[in-house]
Formats: sequence, structure tokens, C-alpha cells
Amino acid sequence: MLDRLQSLADRYEKLSEMLCDPDVTNDTKKLREYSKEQSDLQEPYDAYMEYKEVHQGLTAAKEMQGEKLDDEMKELVKLEIEELSGRKTELEERINILMMPKDPNDDKNVIVEIRGAAGGDEAALFAGDLYKMYTRYADSQGWRTEVLDASLNDLGGFKEIVFMVAGKGAYSKLKFESGAHRVQRIPVTESGGRIHTSTSTVVVMPEAEDLDIEIKDNDIRVDTFCSSGAGGQSVNTTKSAVRVTHVPTGIVATCQDGKSQNDNKAKALQVLRARIFDIFQQEEQAKIAGERKSKVGTGDRSERIRTYNFPQSRVTDHRIGLTLHKLDTVLNGDMEEIISSLTIAAQADLLEKGEQA
Repeated sequence: MLDRLQSLADRYEKLSEMLCDPDVTNDTKKLREYSKEQSDLQEPYDAYMEYKEVHQGLTAAKEMQGEKLDDEMKELVKLEIEELSGRKTELEERINILMMPKDPNDDKNVIVEIRGAAGGDEAALFAGDLYKMYTRYADSQGWRTEVLDASLNDLGGFKEIVFMVAGKGAYSKLKFESGAHRVQRIPVTESGGRIHTSTSTVVVMPEAEDLDIEIKDNDIRVDTFCSSGAGGQSVNTTKSAVRVTHVPTGIVATCQDGKSQNDNKAKALQVLRARIFDIFQQEEQAKIAGERKSKVGTGDRSERIRTYNFPQSRVTDHRIGLTLHKLDTVLNGDMEEIISSLTIAAQADLLEKGEQA
């Protein structure tokens, strides 16, 4: 591990030299490539530099223990050793996580699909709540969101909404959100005051670039139609909405929220590319999954992953057994505790698998 870390540090420092070279600074492609590589190495490099410093300090403190010291100095050295030993252990654990193979999609933008599932109008209203939760969380992270397609119900909820979240690390933080989300509350349509259970499904896909998925013109069929609003009524008389079908796979994407037919076609192709890439990713994951499934992973999209209970102001993530009694703040976008807990659980799972290998 130390040899790997030293090689990483050597590469980081070499990149620092290269990024000062005029031949690199004047070459946009190289500058972007080397800057990204150094950015990816930054966290493990910083952790390793601190680890070396702590290790040297700990060695020096232990050597002092062998010297003749007065009682006060002995106590100070003892405290320093305890503090440095604790920090060394923390850094070793952090470095182990940082040196794990990185998901190549972690830094990508994501396309999120939310659909009302079981529960009719209440499920569509809950889909709207989830959409607001994710967009508010995205705002807190400094990310940008853009609606790509939406289908409203008569009460203002979403039968389906597809949107992009653009920003560094978007996929790394949102990738565990795929699955069935369950809400327990009294619906606005319920006159008897009874608590109902409804579900909405969430799918989070990394944005696929042209290099990830190549879509040939003769493999797609493009249909145009009039945009529709809540209840399915036509909202304009021009055929600006676009439906794109990938003939080889039968995968379909539509968009009607853009300003023009060309805009809608570009957005529909963006969603189509992500859906195709997502299917390929799932097939690949299924091949290499092995006997033991990840506790957290992005597995069965129909799996119930989280419950939002309004009477108890409770949010429970069933995969990791996490329960928070702050439903309002979570729905307002304060998701960091849930997302961090899921990330830590996934990292622990990877470490455990590595130790068993």
C-alpha cells in the first residue's frame, strides 16, 4: 500500500510540474486532461502527506520515551503518542477507502426519473415531493437542475418527471437513490382521515456521453406530436413534442418541455442515451455481482428502499436500518446524513469484500 501511495504522490508532483509547462498550458486538451488527473489524486495525496507527517511525529515521540525525562515531560510525550496514534489509525482507514477502485461514473451528471406508482393521485403528488426534495438538495450542493420531460396529473403532481442534475460528484451522491420510495400519510383526497400507503419509483442514471454510447441515425425512429398538459389535454397545436425510439432495443424517450422541436429532440436523445447506457451497466453488474449482493448497491429497481412516514415525522432507509425523525427537513433537501450513511455502508461493504477475496 505504501509503495502505491508513494507512486501516486510522485505522479501528483510530476503533474504539478507539467501543469506549469508552457507546452501544456497552451494545449487545451492536455491541460484539461492533466488537471482532471491531478484533481482525482488530490484527496489521497493530501491524506498520504498527512500520514507521513503523523508517522514521523509518532516515531520521534516514541524515541523520546527512551530518553531520561522528568515526570511532566513524560506525560506530555505519552499524550502526544496517544493523539498521533489515534490520528494515524484514522488516516489509515481513510486511505484504505480512498484507494478503493473508483466508480468511473462518480463524477458524471445524472438523469433522474421519478414516477408515481401504487396509489394513483397520491403517488403522483408524492412524486412531486420527491422531485422538490432532490432539486433542493441539488441547490445545496451548488448543482444545476433541468427538467427534460414531465407529465402532470390533475392535482399538480407528476405521473412522471425526468430531469438532469449537473455538477461534480452528482452520481457519486445520488446513485443509491434508485428504488421504490414509500409514503405513509393522509391523502388530500381522503375525507375520512385514514392513513394511506403509496409509492413512487426513482431511477438515477449517469449521463452517457457519445463515447459511452453511440447511437446511429438509422437505429432511431423520431415521431412528433402535440404537447399535452395535465389530464392529457393538448396545450398547443404545433407538433413540437418528440418521441425517439431506439429500434434495436425498443427503448423510448420523449420530451415536450423544450422551446422547439429541435430542442426536444436533443433532450430526448440525451435521455435515450442514458437509458441504453443504464441497461448495459445493469447487465454488466449482474455478470460480476457474484454470490454476495451489496447491502446498498443499485440492484433491483423495484426494491422498497425508503419509507416517509408523516404521522411520526419519520424517514427510514431499510437497506441500512437508518431512521431519522426529521421528515420535514429531509423533504426540504437536507439529505446529507442519509447520503453519507449510504456511502459509508457501501464503502464498508467493499472493504469487507476485499478482505474476503
